Amino acid sequence: MSLEPFFNPKGVAIIGASQNPHKLGYGVVRNLKNYRYSGGIYPVNRTASEILDIPCYATLAEVPDPVDLAIIVVPANYVLVTLKHCGDRGIKNAVVVSGGFSETGEEGSRREEEMLETARELNIRIIGPNCIGTIDTHNRVNTTFVTGMPEQGEIGFSSQSGAMVAAVIDWARGAGVGFSRIVSLGNQADVKETEMIESISQDRHTKVITAYMEGVSDGRRFMEVAEKAARSKPFVVLKAGRGESGAKAVVSHTGALAGSSDAYQAAFKRCGIHQAETTEEMFDWARALAWQPLPKGRRVAVLTNAGGPAILAVDAMEKAGLELSSLTDHTKAYLKSRMPAAASISNPVDVLAGSGPATYAVALDALLADETVDAVAVIQAPQDWFLPASLAEVVAEVASVHNKPVITSLMGKVSIDDALTILHKRHVPNVAFPERVASVLKTMVDRKEWLELQDTSAPDAIPVDTKKATQYAKDENWGALLQFYDIKTPEETYCESREQAVAEAQNLGYPVVMKLVSPDITHKTDIGGVRLNLQNEEDVTNAWEAISSAASRHNGTMSGVLVQKMLIGGQEVIVGIHQDQQFGPMILFGSGGVDVELFKDVKSDLCPLNEQQADALIDATHAGTKLKGWRSLPTADRNAVRDVLLQMSRIAVHHPEITELEINPLYVMPDGGGAYAIDIRGSFDQKKKISETFTNVGSSQL
Repeated sequence: MSLEPFFNPKGVAIIGASQNPHKLGYGVVRNLKNYRYSGGIYPVNRTASEILDIPCYATLAEVPDPVDLAIIVVPANYVLVTLKHCGDRGIKNAVVVSGGFSETGEEGSRREEEMLETARELNIRIIGPNCIGTIDTHNRVNTTFVTGMPEQGEIGFSSQSGAMVAAVIDWARGAGVGFSRIVSLGNQADVKETEMIESISQDRHTKVITAYMEGVSDGRRFMEVAEKAARSKPFVVLKAGRGESGAKAVVSHTGALAGSSDAYQAAFKRCGIHQAETTEEMFDWARALAWQPLPKGRRVAVLTNAGGPAILAVDAMEKAGLELSSLTDHTKAYLKSRMPAAASISNPVDVLAGSGPATYAVALDALLADETVDAVAVIQAPQDWFLPASLAEVVAEVASVHNKPVITSLMGKVSIDDALTILHKRHVPNVAFPERVASVLKTMVDRKEWLELQDTSAPDAIPVDTKKATQYAKDENWGALLQFYDIKTPEETYCESREQAVAEAQNLGYPVVMKLVSPDITHKTDIGGVRLNLQNEEDVTNAWEAISSAASRHNGTMSGVLVQKMLIGGQEVIVGIHQDQQFGPMILFGSGGVDVELFKDVKSDLCPLNEQQADALIDATHAGTKLKGWRSLPTADRNAVRDVLLQMSRIAVHHPEITELEINPLYVMPDGGGAYAIDIRGSFDQKKKISETFTNVGSSQL
């Protein structure tokens, strides 16, 4: 069922409307009237004859046609009967503003479940409960009780927090930023974030989708919808609950499951969502993506009247991975002939404090015409030579004749209000301080590069989900499972006695490694359960005794040891897979060995991976840099690492019953020498159905 009636209803009934200006039911009627909603407004109140000169109706049954949206603002224990009245009246869409549901505990959760069951029986769609409502500026619909309404614009905003909606409405009015649609989802008993994102993405007035998100109800479905939406419109998310404390707050706030921060980050990146760190960033990015063309590359020119702010901008750009444009000789000569004698004509171009709007216009036009420039940042420190509004006029005019993004930072507050009004009407985004230009342009570059990505699917041509592989996993015979997937392990033998260990070491050839096998001890290295570089029989004998003593000291059971051929001259990395509750199979890569928890040089991605995604995962870490050769380290076998990532990714997809599987370290030999799984540990969920798999979702194939 379409969600369009929530934003473009034919008539709205307000059940719980009030004559008291301090009541929420009054605010809803006020907003529908004051912001010139053209459809029928029908307050339902048994005791009042009119509210704001709008006739009231004693019951919902008396409300005339057409009416297809109900705003319910009654105490929680009356919501159920109100929904039944909506069903009797034929209303199929309801915004339940009322609180007192799952956000309040078990009793509220039961009440919410009863409400949802009733709505489903009556075929009524619900936004809420515990929400603010909906806004569509182009249809002049405001079903919220919050004072104020943003200007018409191109940004759609969906929020799982009503307070965020209230704050954004007030901010937008002061900032002069327009929105297309705004919705507060509340507890999401029925209409959830994914369905709303899909609806907003289909709105013709919306050019950029933004969302405040505390969690998703179905990770795989969300990614399918989000990627499709992002292919047509930029999508920016502010994800709350990223830290441990924040995640707990989310649960107590709306009952949403925050999920793994790494999983969300990987999911957002895979489906083209730009994840903002702050509300300010989210709307900085949204304005630029809605108003300006995407840059063709990372090369930026800076035009300024002050050196200090320009340096701050350049530092931030370098940190963001952007580049300063190397202006052509033609551009430099042109600028030199037209700029003040003391002006800097190298990038950043500094026209000096005494220059006026005309000088800015000439310089900006030259920079935008330069083939080495992909985007321009215009920075102006406060001055008293001319009105900032006059600069805004010329910047907007010059920018409009070039198909390259222009981001301004007219610094200050009181003196630039008129200038900001001009820039926003001409669709030139301004940020208060020059450092913020970098994150805006970086996001625009990221979108351009994501749109240019080739197919992100990861085809799996080889049949591997066989009974044999599943049995290896069920038996937790991880070495055999990895070998089944063509992941190499060093030659090793399980030994139950010292004499057997000595014989096996001689058979493998020295040097060897000896590792404790114990059901009680996970981190064997930490307690002295791993002995390296054993060169002879005496070393092996001593190592046996030392490992046995270490197990005893830590109250562990020593069932034996593994004797492995020792590899020399390689690098240690970690590769791990696990099943995320929201998004399914995930893979991790980074610096391995005993210091993995200390340095935390790891990055995650969703499974399955293709070669391009595996390479990107490697490159995102310091471990990946070292594999290319770093100082005294030779170039390592990166191709072998990529193959291991691809195979581990397949294991994660084919065997969701493997909750975790980790290779630490994966020992990577010099280029061409391969990679070997040295230490492997994992866990298998015996209760999980073996047949359960994460099926393909969109082109990402989750």
